[in-house]
Amino acid sequence: MDIRLNEEQLMIRQTVRDLAREKIAPRAAEIDESAEFPWDVVELFRSHDLFALPFPPEHGGLSGSALTLNVAIEEIAKVCATSALILAVQALGGYPVMLAGSEEQKARWLPELASGRKLAAYALSEPGAGSDPAGMQTRAVRDGDDYVLNGSKIWITDGGVADLIVVFARTEPGQGSRGISAFIFEAKQAEGFTASTIHGKLGIRGSNTAELHFDDVRIPAENRIGAEGEGFKIALRVLDRSRPGVAAQALGIAQGALDYAVGYAKERRQFGKSIAEFQGIQFMLADMEAQTAAARALVYHASELIDRRSDQVTHYAAICKLVAGDTAMKVTTDAVQVLGGYGYVREYPVERMMRDAKITQIYEGTNQIQRVVIARNLLKG
Repeated sequence: MDIRLNEEQLMIRQTVRDLAREKIAPRAAEIDESAEFPWDVVELFRSHDLFALPFPPEHGGLSGSALTLNVAIEEIAKVCATSALILAVQALGGYPVMLAGSEEQKARWLPELASGRKLAAYALSEPGAGSDPAGMQTRAVRDGDDYVLNGSKIWITDGGVADLIVVFARTEPGQGSRGISAFIFEAKQAEGFTASTIHGKLGIRGSNTAELHFDDVRIPAENRIGAEGEGFKIALRVLDRSRPGVAAQALGIAQGALDYAVGYAKERRQFGKSIAEFQGIQFMLADMEAQTAAARALVYHASELIDRRSDQVTHYAAICKLVAGDTAMKVTTDAVQVLGGYGYVREYPVERMMRDAKITQIYEGTNQIQRVVIARNLLKG
């Protein structure tokens, strides 16, 4: 796992780090407090070509490297998990087209996503089908040159602000996972489509999370990705690639909390000396550092496996998501403990980081599902 960033990746990391510290960090608390989607951050990403990172140059992007993208996500998440999620979800929504779309679909949609002119989302989960997406009930019925879509999706990040939403729906009832297909849905001004924002979240409060409703919504057949019945396979391929992005978000949250806790421990004085001089605090910080460093090694390793098109991607994508999510929760909770009473109030950022960390154990497949994937792959060998 000796992953060394190349010169271009180091340059991108420094650029994103400076941008995050100077422009996004001062907004992070306000984004959390207002729980409003930060369009100014979207514009910042557009003006600095950050949306181009997930996509290859032949489709209007700058990189296409999972490692490069996840290094950028990590840097943004150190200061604001909500803002990091905007970049991660743009990649998530673009991956189905990039991995399984026709050349015509790639030429039409990917440059729009790479420029940030259009925002993307990924609609898989349903009220009755979360960890079991093969149990989805949303239907797409062929009608001439269109499909007619009926059903609902829930917990869709950016579902209320996205221009393009990749929607998974059942085209063959009674066929289980083999009866699911994927579609590119143009959300703006679509007749029969509504998106209801979900309020009152614990963390990532500035992120738009929506419930989507489709009532006889027509989607052109040319917007289907791949053949009928290939949707579930496409969804799994996408999750293999996107889970390390969630892990990178978790990693950034952990590192941001650790950095703040270290600085605070050096400054805070009790019994006539800084609390950093107490062995109890030192051991906590050492454990936080070790856990974060281990998570980073796994996130970078899984990202490089994606770039190398390794057959081990599924296994290590699940491992890094599991470890990084659990690390983020543990490290942020310990950061609150280091700050004591000050860690418990919103004047200090670690309580926000702790709230944000929790979602990284839940979305893109709960950490319990990651254990199922890991064990299945392990025992298969």
